[in-house]
Amino acid sequence: MTKQVFTAQELADLAVRGLQEIKAKKIAKLDLRNLDTAVTDYFIIATGTSDRHVQALADSVTEVMKEEAKEYTFNHEGMDKGEWVVLDYGSVVVHIFQSQKRDFYRLENLWGDAEVELLEDVA
Repeated sequence: MTKQVFTAQELADLAVRGLQEIKAKKIAKLDLRNLDTAVTDYFIIATGTSDRHVQALADSVTEVMKEEAKEYTFNHEGMDKGEWVVLDYGSVVVHIFQSQKRDFYRLENLWGDAEVELLEDVA
């Protein structure tokens, strides 16, 4: 049995779905593919309302990526504190913040030339 190969865009969409399933806030999908200085194809940025919510969002993304695409993180950081979690899938990097950390780091502004898709919060 061969492994289905997912594009970076498909992986980004799966990550977004994992975030939406646990009601992430302010999800942004940054397309970095046309930027010469980018280290990945997509940044997915989302906000959680507490350390437990951030951790649950990260767990949901991890589960969706594993179950749907058989993809595992190359690296992940921040699960122990839940203020800012980063999940690195190579072509897709997912950043999940509590709101004060997201406001402080303002990653969307660092990649101002990226094409940004803002997704509606799931009710």
